[in-house]
Amino acid sequence: MLSTKQKRTKRCVDLLLSSIGIVIFTLPIFILVIISTIVHQEFGVFFQKRVGKNAKIFTVYKVKSMRFKKESAITSFGNFIRKTKLDELLQVFNVFFGHMSIVGPRPDILGYADKLKGEDKIILSVKPGLTSLAALKFANEELLLKSQNNPLVYNDLVLWPQKVALNKQYITNWSLFNDFKVIGKTILFFLGFYQTTH
Repeated sequence: MLSTKQKRTKRCVDLLLSSIGIVIFTLPIFILVIISTIVHQEFGVFFQKRVGKNAKIFTVYKVKSMRFKKESAITSFGNFIRKTKLDELLQVFNVFFGHMSIVGPRPDILGYADKLKGEDKIILSVKPGLTSLAALKFANEELLLKSQNNPLVYNDLVLWPQKVALNKQYITNWSLFNDFKVIGKTILFFLGFYQTTH
């Protein structure tokens, strides 16, 4: 587990980077979302419940990628922001408000992180993150699951255990340098220079 000093250091970096991210990246996209909502009635901001630090439930912010009147219809722009994970960029506000961190295990829905036992519960000792080693490795998780005969079983028996292992590895070996390595890989991924293993 992270020491008090490490947690304070991590929080200071989170505040700095999330502030920069809000001004440079998130606000411009948020403005586009508002304009698109007014003109096309297609997008908006919605909220989802996720499991956070110490298994506490919190609300994450996401950009809506489906039409308001037809939930099954994903627009071309909606498909783009899903593939690039831009629909999750508003979670920079979650980082700023202290619900999340820049780097850390991705926040999970009820039924997974809140059910961790034994040494696996170390994952709940840190705040969920915008990016992580597991998120990078399984960046194409949606396509991977679609290719399975039983996506739920595959997720529970194959993907989830690997995510848990990677997240435990991240926390056990935490350092500010390692956080910046993950951030660097994430930037390279979005630029198309970092390939996942799946």
